[in-house]
Amino acid sequence: MATSAMSAPHHDLRWFHVVLTTYGAWLPGDPRGFRTRNHREHVAGDYQHPPKPGVYAGLHQSARSLQKAPTVTFPREWREPVSVMIAEKLLFLGGQFAAIAVAGRHVHLLVKLPPEWSRHWIGQVKRHVTCLLRDHGWSGKVWAEQAKYVPIRNRTHQLNAYRYILGHVEEGAAVLTWKEYQAGRGPADAVAGL
Repeated sequence: MATSAMSAPHHDLRWFHVVLTTYGAWLPGDPRGFRTRNHREHVAGDYQHPPKPGVYAGLHQSARSLQKAPTVTFPREWREPVSVMIAEKLLFLGGQFAAIAVAGRHVHLLVKLPPEWSRHWIGQVKRHVTCLLRDHGWSGKVWAEQAKYVPIRNRTHQLNAYRYILGHVEEGAAVLTWKEYQAGRGPADAVAGL
């Protein structure tokens, strides 16, 4: 019998570095570099070594023209509330988090989720944030369809991901750690596994 998402045993959870992007933030042909779904097409360059300027300009323009809504950027005043919304939904589902960084057009999460339910839970997190934003006057789309899930291999990988996520504060991201979250809500121990 399958375990339900709401009652997944604690030992079934696994750490992931999850990256969410806002709607329209990273389109095909993006000058910063991009990838096609499942690497269907070879694309020269990536975000660390962008392709030569103009190589994919036509593709990028075409992708922009097909957008059903404007590209979404979280204003600075929304970034901290979005991080709290994400944290609260993850905890409600039974997950854990070590760090959350909400930047203008992307979100990084170091979270502990059940592997078989990870996409479902993150989908619920995205829906939750969208509903709460709409309750506060937000209109239109919020999230890109896909998310990136990187399973954490070991303690070194976990610490590197944690530091990487915290480093997003330098680009204006609102960063929320488990310790900071708990400090505002009473005494608690550190997240297990950190």
